[in-house]
Amino acid sequence: MNKMGTIIGFTFKNKVKTKSFMVTTIVLALLITIGLNIPYFITLFNGGPIGGGSSTNPVNIGLLSTGQTEVAEKLETYSSVQGNQTYRFVNDANKDEAALKADVESEVLDGYLKFEPVAGQDFPQPVLYSSDDISPQVIAPIEAALQIVKLDVVVKDTLTAEQKQLISTPVKLTEQSLDSSQSGAAESEGTMSGINYIVVYLLIILLFTSTMMTGNMIASEITAEKSSRIMEILITSVSPLSQMFGKIIGIFMVGLLQIGIFGAVVAGNMLLPHNRDVLSDFNMNLSDVNIAVIVYGLIFYILGYFLYAVMFAAIGSMVSRTEELGQAVLPITMLSLVSFYIAIFSIATPNILLLKVASFIPFTSPTAILVRIGAGVAPTWQIWTSLAILVVSIMIFGWLAAKIYRTGVLMYGKRPTFKELFKAMKAYKI
Repeated sequence: MNKMGTIIGFTFKNKVKTKSFMVTTIVLALLITIGLNIPYFITLFNGGPIGGGSSTNPVNIGLLSTGQTEVAEKLETYSSVQGNQTYRFVNDANKDEAALKADVESEVLDGYLKFEPVAGQDFPQPVLYSSDDISPQVIAPIEAALQIVKLDVVVKDTLTAEQKQLISTPVKLTEQSLDSSQSGAAESEGTMSGINYIVVYLLIILLFTSTMMTGNMIASEITAEKSSRIMEILITSVSPLSQMFGKIIGIFMVGLLQIGIFGAVVAGNMLLPHNRDVLSDFNMNLSDVNIAVIVYGLIFYILGYFLYAVMFAAIGSMVSRTEELGQAVLPITMLSLVSFYIAIFSIATPNILLLKVASFIPFTSPTAILVRIGAGVAPTWQIWTSLAILVVSIMIFGWLAAKIYRTGVLMYGKRPTFKELFKAMKAYKI
């Protein structure tokens, strides 16, 4: 154990000090920061009221009420009652289109709304004229206001205010699962909240990228030592099993360090005032994050890492040259990609059969079950069954990998065939 501890410490320190680790960590941290602040950057680049509007500097829209006085007045009244602060209607009955156009050119107004009559219809066609593009954040509430005014103009006084309100309220379909095993807590597929959707999405990407990066580190480290013949010296003082598991645990600690750094970067960016405002605009709150997703995500990340790590170690021990490593680890890479794509493409439909089956396959369960936990459609017994299958799989593949490693590290030349490997493995007992 002392020798294994030495290998763990040496592997960890050696990898953390490398330029590749530092550069990769810094670049990924910067990319995460940029990605999380894209909405804020868009606001900055749009600049001014015409871009997105704000409470201190709303977009000023003139109303050309000529021939459509009723529509213009109703639109102005409705918007003022709603208190929308991203735009403001300016209704001056004394101004014609030429005057409004002059106001836009002199930047007194950001644009003006003209109502063009449509033959055979009671409501005109609204057209928004502006010198620059107006943000969708401003267009959307204006269209919603026009929809309400259109309803009021078309039905006139045939409906009460309550009936008009009822008609204009969007209908939201709610489904309830009949599966009693879910105790009524799991609603239909696709009910994952926005903030939990983001958390699950990030965890899946993090699990995939971290597993691939650390797995390739393990394989390349073993192959490099074997090709340089350093392995022959190491094996005289440290047993092959201590070497393999020492490297796996040491690089696992490197992966945890990276995850900790990325987690701190994400948390720091999400707590910035402008990002909290963006979350509130989308009705998202960090307090709504499902803690079970974080806890189970960490557990399945650890187990998923060890499952793939022992396979990477076994493959690395069979390769004599680093040039052949990419081709050798391709099957494991494909397995990881399948796991990643199943989860990503099913994140909006967590109750499909494919995801349920994938939750019990050890190579895909770390990501598949995470999607179902985030959506609240995975019963506790399924989560624990998936965990149990994953643990047993790690023990089985760990035992196989240990035998392959012990045999493969001293086999040079061409890559051994399965028959040769099996024959050599029979000579060793773990």
